[in-house]
Amino acid sequence: MYEEDFLLWLEQQVSLLRVGRFELLDVDNITEELEGMMRSERRELENRLDVLMTHLLKCQFQPQRKSRSWTSMLGTQRTRIKGLIRDSPSLRNHQVLPFAQQAYRPAMEAAHEQTGLPLPTFPDALPYTQQQLLDNGFVP
Repeated sequence: MYEEDFLLWLEQQVSLLRVGRFELLDVDNITEELEGMMRSERRELENRLDVLMTHLLKCQFQPQRKSRSWTSMLGTQRTRIKGLIRDSPSLRNHQVLPFAQQAYRPAMEAAHEQTGLPLPTFPDALPYTQQQLLDNGFVP
């Protein structure tokens, strides 16, 4: 049923859980779906950090082109990142910095593409602290 009608499969699994019929659960597929959800939450955080850092880099290295839309994007991403952390206890227990370090290279490449500045213009390593990344008042 998992491959034929996912929604029906979900409803069945929820019903089995509610009545305590654990022996009938599709454990392999439930596990796979839960692992996928975990990866999705982490990817969402990395994507938000990627967009945030792209705009931080643009503000820092093209200050003359800094616009209201860039600074608005910083606020939006920070709000969404804080929401992800608040809503996911496992993310709350992790530091944001490792996710930011993972997302920095794509952010640097996006800033390079969007600004036209040479790639070596941008630092090789993440130039922002976790506090700076999450601080609504920080704009380089």
